[in-house]
Amino acid sequence: MTRVKRGIVAHKKRKALLKYTKGFRWGRKSKEALAKEALLHAWEHAFRGRKEKKRNFRALWNVKINALSRASGIKYSQLIPALKKANIKLDRKILAELAEHEPKVFEKVIAAVK
Repeated sequence: MTRVKRGIVAHKKRKALLKYTKGFRWGRKSKEALAKEALLHAWEHAFRGRKEKKRNFRALWNVKINALSRASGIKYSQLIPALKKANIKLDRKILAELAEHEPKVFEKVIAAVK
């Protein structure tokens, strides 16, 4: 059987793996075994983090909407069903943007609901 030298392939594989661990601390950035383990955890947390980010932003939007709607005399829990009933199809992200940057427009939306 002929001899197969795998040095180039193995080196490429290691180099590609270590590219992802740039910025990690201690041996996790330079030692292959530790880097593999660190990446397993890091990618798992990153996946979960992308889901959590959506959750956190929705909660933030709710707080922003509630803050300005209460100042206008209607609670968040009353505002959302009233918007659906009035057939105003603005999602929470847009409502939060309006509440934060365009309070006068947000007041008009609330006036249309009342």
